[in-house]
Amino acid sequence: MASTMFRLRRIGAIITISGATLAATATAASAQSYGEGSALEAARRRVADLDAVVPRRSVQEAALAGTSRVNPLDVLVIGGGATGCGVALDAATRGLRVGLVEREDFSSGTSSRSTKLIHGGVRYLEKAVFNLDYGQLKLVFHALKERKQVIQNAPHLCNALPCMNPCFSWFEVVYYWCGLKLYDLVAGPRMLHLSRYYSVEQSAQLFPTLATKGKDRSLKGTVVYYDGQMNDSRLNVGLACTAALVGAAVLNHAEVIELIKDEVDEKVVGARIRDTISGNVFETYAKVVVNAAGPFCDSVRKMANKDAQPMIAASSGVHIVLPDYYSPEGMGLIVPKTKDGRVVFMLPWLGRTIAGTTDSSTEITMLPEPHEDEIQFILDAICDYLNVQVRRSDVLSAWSGIRPLATDPKAKNTESISRDHVVSEDYPGLITITGGKWTTYRSMAEDAVDAAIKAGKLKPTNGCVTDELRIVGAYGWELASFTALAQNYIRMKQTKGKVIPGPMDTAVSKHLSHAYGSLAEHVAAIAQNENLGKRLAHGHPYLEAEVAYCARNEYCESATDFIARRSRLAFLDTDAARRALPRIIQILATEHKWDNSRQKLELQKALEFLETFKSSKNAQFRDGKHNGK
Repeated sequence: MASTMFRLRRIGAIITISGATLAATATAASAQSYGEGSALEAARRRVADLDAVVPRRSVQEAALAGTSRVNPLDVLVIGGGATGCGVALDAATRGLRVGLVEREDFSSGTSSRSTKLIHGGVRYLEKAVFNLDYGQLKLVFHALKERKQVIQNAPHLCNALPCMNPCFSWFEVVYYWCGLKLYDLVAGPRMLHLSRYYSVEQSAQLFPTLATKGKDRSLKGTVVYYDGQMNDSRLNVGLACTAALVGAAVLNHAEVIELIKDEVDEKVVGARIRDTISGNVFETYAKVVVNAAGPFCDSVRKMANKDAQPMIAASSGVHIVLPDYYSPEGMGLIVPKTKDGRVVFMLPWLGRTIAGTTDSSTEITMLPEPHEDEIQFILDAICDYLNVQVRRSDVLSAWSGIRPLATDPKAKNTESISRDHVVSEDYPGLITITGGKWTTYRSMAEDAVDAAIKAGKLKPTNGCVTDELRIVGAYGWELASFTALAQNYIRMKQTKGKVIPGPMDTAVSKHLSHAYGSLAEHVAAIAQNENLGKRLAHGHPYLEAEVAYCARNEYCESATDFIARRSRLAFLDTDAARRALPRIIQILATEHKWDNSRQKLELQKALEFLETFKSSKNAQFRDGKHNGK
């Protein structure tokens, strides 16, 4: 009891700090300048124009290749993940001349392999309480502010998600209720919804597969709180397309093979780049180069200085996808501490259940693969909290993502690896931004652009406006927008030489509306007018029309681009993605004028990619524990 009172007193102390910080934050916000209005309105008009089309890929490459030492870009960004695309968007909306290159595809790395949560960091808040650490508390404040911004700026791709926290003792009920009420308080006006306690009976109704009794324990109730959820790669692609609409020259499948340095002062002044599709090599010059290559940022730094000290400590996070019946629609389950102290969750996501995660050191590779013991760990962990049989054969997809945990190369010691981001100019002309998390990508980008402006003595026309700028597809979108698709369009399906009309059913309409926002009508029109209304895979709402639309409007240049980043089929159901590949390649071949050899190469590469997703179809799991039929 004494320890309980001590913890509650600590929570009280943090609440006092929270109130003071909220007041300070409000004062600072009221003092901000509103001189960015004209730049913001101009950007909004471009992004909100439903007839606006991103420049063709060849135009973007020509813009990058057309630079010179006497006519450079202001900023060249290396890396097309969330942070890199955020940097390009931020810099372009400040009136700077911007380019971005990505070796693979936008969101091909860590940014498409996230937990899909937009969160403030409940664990960081717990550390702030127990350690009376004001620095951790500031991290939570900052992340909660950005959480609200992300959801507001991409409402079709993001939503609030209730997360259930099971309690197996009355102490846990009090402890988690107080902690999550503090989470609400710290969020302040940016709170999504109030947390609350539910009885055992109420919890069982909300989450039918939750076990109420287990080994020597019984459920005392649950505390439900709210965080955000997103479709991560589509948000990333949306950022890239938004940046392109406001003037940035963005180019995927373009690898930096060498940094260009000034012959006099050795400052980085650009990069030599290879288009990995055409093989074309060209040079792009810039006043400042921003390295946003995620786990690979050390590789870029070593191009500038082969003796550069590493600043990335790579951590692997494995996730698995299970059928929808493992979790109810609209309610997640968070286990804050498993037997070995790790956090495990189960979340509904795009009609399936995503579960994870692990956190272990790993090597940095282009295509990380989950190990079978990591998959088994997740299955073991969720098995303890469910009243259904957990089977390895139910795993529809499993993948690994690499978290780029950052250390500051200028720090005197490395005893604390940061979960926050680091901005560093450890070589003239090269700004590196790394670390952090998806939730704070926008403010990370803002910090990187601020550093680039200072380092390059750039002259932006205005300050940062991305906190108030929605991404492409967000303007004009509403939750009920799917009804217009269902009422006004039909799906013309070509089957065995015949064209058969079909309804734009609710599942497909909702999917298109959430995936493409206010631009969904363009996809529906292709389905109706070009006879591309057939579903790509049984049981999934993805249409043939989406392949054509993404090839024309979202820089979808390969089959893997589509199954992994434009749609999420590879992540949701690896076997369904494999079955859909021939038709996807056929449509892309028409759009991009591929010959037979290119089509065969696309199939080979996509199948190799899918082999790294350890579903029950392409993994050996006979010796695992969860093999029940």
